[in-house]
Amino acid sequence: MSISKEEVLKVANLARLELSSEETESMTEQLATILGYVDKLGEVDCQDVEPTTHVLAINNAFRADEVKKSLSQEEALANAPLANGEAFVVPRII
Repeated sequence: MSISKEEVLKVANLARLELSSEETESMTEQLATILGYVDKLGEVDCQDVEPTTHVLAINNAFRADEVKKSLSQEEALANAPLANGEAFVVPRII
């Protein structure tokens, strides 16, 4: 598949890019190369290939949830720079 300079300029305009004539020429060649690779993907036979969501077969990478003892309110507020006995005190932001 090829791409014309006009198409490159149209896409550059949509992306709000200003390209010089040298950049337009370079982008045209680079995009033509990329589109050539995309065309090659269409030649690959994938009829018997199952779709996957990940390259490796990973079932569940997370650990099981376990109930554990947490900090008490006093322990959580022990090193707070400012606390009112029940919660952290932070500056008001309006």
